Amino acid sequence: MPNYRISIDLSDLQNDLKKYILTGEFSIPFALCFIDAASPDDACHEIMLRLMTKLMRQQPTIETRVLCRKIRKFIRVDKIEQL
Repeated sequence: MPNYRISIDLSDLQNDLKKYILTGEFSIPFALCFIDAASPDDACHEIMLRLMTKLMRQQPTIETRVLCRKIRKFIRVDKIEQL
């Protein structure tokens, strides 16, 4: 499987993400993530799932589920590069 470097923009969600402890790749609004995936679409989907899983493990509440819906709508992928 090829490796991908993905630049994502979480600036629209920063106010909602403040109450969660996000370390590593999602700690800043303009994040850079590396992932192994079969295609660029799979890589974007996997990044989104990683973020939502991190949030749900911290606080499995209805508010977090609503935030996960917002993530699906407002996350932006700025750039995808195959390494």
